[in-house]
Amino acid sequence: MEVDRKTESKLKRELIVWLVTAGKDLKPQSVPVWFLWTDGSFLIYAQDGVKVRHIRENPNVELHLDTDEAGDIVVRASGEATIAKETKPDPAYVRKYRSAIKNLGMSVDGFFETYHNPIVVRRLRFH
Repeated sequence: MEVDRKTESKLKRELIVWLVTAGKDLKPQSVPVWFLWTDGSFLIYAQDGVKVRHIRENPNVELHLDTDEAGDIVVRASGEATIAKETKPDPAYVRKYRSAIKNLGMSVDGFFETYHNPIVVRRLRFH
């Protein structure tokens, strides 16, 4: 899966992606989440809850980035999500969000104790 230069730049630069999941009932839920674009996949950390339950019930997800002011760069992707077994925090994710985690009043360790479900989205198709 190849993405063009503008899309790759946006994926590396943005802080929020909208993750759309649906459980057995197939009712979609869209939520903004922090993410890391790495090795052609999305890495998202989640606490226990609806996102994790949905992914276990139905691994098909959609991801959307906000557009620029003019709406010129639209990034939409569909893929397959899994809850990774490795729960060790990704160092690049920590670097990207360290100050945001601190702004939440949390330590990095505290964040990953709460958001201990690493979601990896692969087999991406960009639209």
